[in-house]
Amino acid sequence: MMRIFFTVTIMTLLLASCASKISPQTYSAGSVGQVNRTIAGQVISAREVDVSGTNGIGGSAGSALGAVGGSSIGGTGRDNLAGAIAGAVVGGLVGSAIEANATKQMGMEYVVETSNGNLMTIVQGLSPAFETGQKVLVLYGSPSRVIADPRNPK
Repeated sequence: MMRIFFTVTIMTLLLASCASKISPQTYSAGSVGQVNRTIAGQVISAREVDVSGTNGIGGSAGSALGAVGGSSIGGTGRDNLAGAIAGAVVGGLVGSAIEANATKQMGMEYVVETSNGNLMTIVQGLSPAFETGQKVLVLYGSPSRVIADPRNPK
């Protein structure tokens, strides 16, 4: 039992470290050297939002651990099989829940009005934060991002 608890704890810590980086300060190696279109605008709305966590490896790992743990239940082959199936289902649900909670983040949703009157909405990390009315630049790309317009200090 202690071994399963230790394994689940390690899995939770590993999943927490796998949370997506949603900061506009973070670029992938593939983005280096790429040219992105940039448009000037002004923040007309800013609000904090939840960025839901990922689902994937937590459910798979939980199913595997649950199946191993559940297979030790009972004394016959049929009981072991039933325990393995039940353990896999329960472990998968628990693993998915742990992963979703461990990778959940907070972000900011910005509505930006561009100089030609178009509106666009972008969600990114909490920092840096922009205020309503602040002049910004919207960088198109994958991911798109909002940065302070250095031509127009606050």
